[in-house]
Amino acid sequence: MTITARALNRATLARQLLLGRESLEVSDAVRRVVALQAQQPASPYLALWNRISDFDPAHLDAAVAGLQAVKSTLMRITLHMVHAEDYRAFREAMEPTLRASRLGTRFTASGLTAADAGALVPDLQRYADRPRTSAEVRGWLEDRVGAPMEPVPWRMLRQYAPLWHAPVGGPWSFDTQQSYVSAGTRPTLTDPDAAAEGLQTLIRRYLEGFGPASVVDMAQFALVQRARVRAALQALGAELEQLDGPDGTVMYDIPGAPRPAEDTPAPPRLMAMWDSILLAYDDRSRVIPPAYRKHVTRMNGDVLPTLLVDGYVAGVWRPVDGGIEATAFHPLPSHVWQELAAEARSLTALLADRDPRVYHRYGHWWAKGLPAAETRLLPADRPDTAPG
Repeated sequence: MTITARALNRATLARQLLLGRESLEVSDAVRRVVALQAQQPASPYLALWNRISDFDPAHLDAAVAGLQAVKSTLMRITLHMVHAEDYRAFREAMEPTLRASRLGTRFTASGLTAADAGALVPDLQRYADRPRTSAEVRGWLEDRVGAPMEPVPWRMLRQYAPLWHAPVGGPWSFDTQQSYVSAGTRPTLTDPDAAAEGLQTLIRRYLEGFGPASVVDMAQFALVQRARVRAALQALGAELEQLDGPDGTVMYDIPGAPRPAEDTPAPPRLMAMWDSILLAYDDRSRVIPPAYRKHVTRMNGDVLPTLLVDGYVAGVWRPVDGGIEATAFHPLPSHVWQELAAEARSLTALLADRDPRVYHRYGHWWAKGLPAAETRLLPADRPDTAPG
């Protein structure tokens, strides 16, 4: 069976709850979408606002406080929010990548070794049996090693250790004051069998939330070696089905997973910075037209908040006084602008009590210039009806 590029787009939207908001508990939604990129604290909230009907950010606060939704360094060596029940397998899958990248030459240049880290981590997990501030954890480590922890090895070790970010308050549960707690389900480290089994689980979950996908897509999503992906696919065997992609690439999928018709309508959305659908594939044309990629994904890795129109990136947005400023990269029909205006009213209402100027620190990208077929201010009036 061959699947078209547009059908791949619709499959992603369906699995990522972007063909229509659904009535779900927050923890169930986090499980459905697999992983929310979370290095910017507001982004998981905005990602779920795009996906859940009548989303209340307090419900995500509660899921984070109750350790149902947890935030840790995982795929692509980046902070993600995942369901707590997924964490152990995901962390075991990522062990070879995290060990190589976090305990490599930048770490050992401090005089510490990977073996030192291996000896420290179990005691660190016991120490962090309750939330500990960044200063407390760093001080504990310095007492253990008998020397100051320089910024680089300290960052490497805390990103390698199986720690969850503990909520510290602020508008989005997390702010610049970081706190850590030991992972409630402790992964097995440095065990090749655990890593292989974890990757099989991660690939199944990835395909449930983002499939169909190719080997290179899976490797890009997690930042793992393609050979490991191929070995996991071989182990999964008949659990998966194969499709021919639009250019003949072999695509893998979960049998029976949603694959809507390519003409299925897709409503406009105001997507969060670093939304996972923009980063989950090696071939990002599934969602981002190639001509727009450099405008959305900036040189330093910042991925701007985007307009999603008919399932594809069509521009960017930012909060300004009075509402949301939307910049379209190509002309949009009037009915699309009306739908975006309804989304903007809902979004500004969500932001009003938390962070009306969300993402304002990234405004320099607008100052440096963006292609604009049209820029509109979408007013902040409260909606008469909730967006769909």
